[in-house]
Parts: sequence; structure tokens; C-alpha cells
Amino acid sequence: MRKLLKFILKILAKRAIGRYRPIVIGITGSVGKTTAKEATYAVLSRKFWVRKNEENYNNELGVPMAVLGIDPNKFKIFGYQLSAISRAFWLTCGWPRQKYPRMLILELAADRPGDIGYLVDVVKPQIGVVTAIGEVPVHVEFYASPQEVAKEKAKLVEQLAGKDGLAILNYDDQTVLDMKNKTKTKVMTFGLVSPASGIGPDVWVSDINYFVADGRDQAGNTQSAAIGGLSFKINFGGTFVPARIYNLIGIHQLYGMLAAVAVGLHFGMNLVDISGALENFELPRNRMNLIRGIKNSMIIDDTYNASPLSTHAALDALRDFARASRELGHGGRRIAVLGDMRELGKYEVEAHRSIGNLAAERCDILITVGAAAKFIADSAANQMSRENIISFNTSDEAKLKVQEIVRDGDVVLVKGSRSMKMERIVEEIKIL
Repeated sequence: MRKLLKFILKILAKRAIGRYRPIVIGITGSVGKTTAKEATYAVLSRKFWVRKNEENYNNELGVPMAVLGIDPNKFKIFGYQLSAISRAFWLTCGWPRQKYPRMLILELAADRPGDIGYLVDVVKPQIGVVTAIGEVPVHVEFYASPQEVAKEKAKLVEQLAGKDGLAILNYDDQTVLDMKNKTKTKVMTFGLVSPASGIGPDVWVSDINYFVADGRDQAGNTQSAAIGGLSFKINFGGTFVPARIYNLIGIHQLYGMLAAVAVGLHFGMNLVDISGALENFELPRNRMNLIRGIKNSMIIDDTYNASPLSTHAALDALRDFARASRELGHGGRRIAVLGDMRELGKYEVEAHRSIGNLAAERCDILITVGAAAKFIADSAANQMSRENIISFNTSDEAKLKVQEIVRDGDVVLVKGSRSMKMERIVEEIKIL
């Protein structure tokens, strides 16, 4: 049944693309795809009628559904399936033609070899964005090597051509930057390092600073307002504009912001409008969200998924935000609650041990969840006191201990692969 549905959706999506000829912006990478997609949507929706794929529906079923305007959350209902397919047939074959978005912003997953090639064949992107790959990418278990993951992702930019095409690449990720040699169209780059002697990214950020707010009104009452974020300047050519985004806590998330800036500039938007759009941007749930916790703590909720690259970045964010919080008199201890990183195959032990070495430098208390995460604990124990390391098998076992440990002003990072259900720990310690 799934194969039949996949075939039907593919045929209808390809026909919709051919009939309405929207500008398709494809976004891929091992980390940061969803942030880049949401930021690009926030920017372009100020000027154009755009559509995106929702949540993590970025595979061979979810992407065609986005093209056809089908709600994947409702598609499990049999009655909705029939009506959705009927509407899709009318959209692609009926007369007169229906109104259709000017642009599609589509996150493209590469869980297994051939995925990007399949999706590119369906949606024919004119703009290709690659966020980051990393040394041990997510889903590497299903590939012969990390290089094969990069090769699969590169298929997005390989098919770009013509004067209307554009490859938007992460300048700071050498694997991604090397993809400039695989495309036949123009290239635009983004990064966090300012150009030197004319060499560097086309779009970059400078003056990055954390800000922390205590979330209280003038009478001292706790409010639901955001409790911190990042301020920075967006640079392009010889101009810059300031930006300030609440709840943006990971400096690595700026890559997604910069990708969106590059897309907006390509379509004639100015930096002021782009900056204004980003300041109203809301991060997807469970992806480096900064939220208020019990006992006046602050939680970095990054429970959606985990890879070595994203976990490294999350630990950096824990260190940096806790430092900024302390400087403003709000900070307590740095607590890292880390679950298994899945789908790493033969790299599992090495990757978890590497994260353990890093965690020992980035946190004061380490709590691990899962069998593989015990390798994180073992490595960290070589550099920090075992009294400050606790391991559990499941998130349900860990959540009450985390609640007990948290003190006033602590900054708590919670992260792990989706199957570890680390969000249960966040639910236990956040303020409802």
C-alpha cells in the first residue's frame, strides 16, 4: 500500500510542479535543515505567497504532500485520504487551474542512499541550500561512509543549472563548500567568519552576543516573556543591519538564519526587511528552545534529535549561555542531560566517547540516558568527578532525579535522539 501511495503522490506532485511552475527552494544537510526552512519561510512570506513542508515531513511521502497541499497529520484518517487525493487530482488535472503558491520551501531528507535523487526528480529545485554535514553525519548507519552521505546531499546542487539557479552553501563546512565544484549554476555562501582580504562568505554575522532577561515585570512578578537569546549583525557586501532574536540560543543556529538571508537577497529583499522578519521568527519545537524551568532554572530543550555535530554545538551553547547568564548575575551550574545518539552504526562508540570528552569541559553535572550514552559518561569520568556523573537506562528513570538535582539559576541542556524520548525530562522540569 505504501509503494502504491508513493507512486501516486510522485506522479501528482511532478504534474503539479510542471503545471504551476513554482520556484522550488530545496534545503538539505545533516543538521539545521528545519531551522533554515522555517527561517526562509519567515523571510519570504513577507513578500511572496509561499508554502513549506510541515514539521519533519521531509521524505518521499511528506515532500509530495507539501507540493499538493495535503496535511500529513490528517492523512492517517481514511476519509481525509480519499478527499485529499481527489483534490490533488483536480489540482493537477482539473480546469480551470487552481491558485497556487509562488514558491515552495522544501526540506529534503537523505535518510538512505537515493533519497535526495528521488526527491530532486520530483520537485526540480531551482535553489539549493546545504546547511552542514559534519564528520559523523546523522543516518550514517545506512551509508558506507560519511563521504557517501555528503555525496548523496550533493545531488541537490548537482542538478541546479541556468541563470535562475543558485546553490547556497555553508562556507564554514569544508565538505559543503566543496560542493561548489559540483554545480553548474552560481554559488552564494554564508558563514560565521568575517571575510579577510576578499576571501570568505558572501553573507556573514558579526558582533554575536548573548542576552539574558529575568522575565519579570516592574513589580517583580514572573512573566511568560522570553528569557534570553542572541543579538548580532547581518553583513552583506559593505552593509550590515542589527538583529535580535529571542530564544535563539545556539550560535550554530545562525547558519539557518544566514541561509534564509541569502535566499531573501536573491529574491530582491533588503537587509532591513530580512532582519525584521527574522526577529519575529519562532524556532521549531524541541530544537534548542530556551524555556523557563523549575527553581528559577533555564532549560535548553534540544530533544528533537541528536547527532555528534548537533550535540557538540548544543554543548557549546550550554557553556556560552551559562557564562553570559553568570556575568549578568543569573547563572548557576551547567547541567547536561544527554541521551543516546542513534543511527551511527560502526561510529557509535567513538562518537559517544568524543562527546563525553567534550561534555566534561562544558558542564558541571552530567546525566546520561541509554546504553550508548554510558560511553559518554565513561569518557567524561576521565576529566570530571564521578560524583557529578549519573547514568540511567531510560528518560522515565532519569526525569525525577533531574528534578531533584536542579537548583536556582541552573542552565539545563536536554538532548538525545528522538527514540530516547528526552522530552519527558523537559516536561518534568519546565514551568507549565
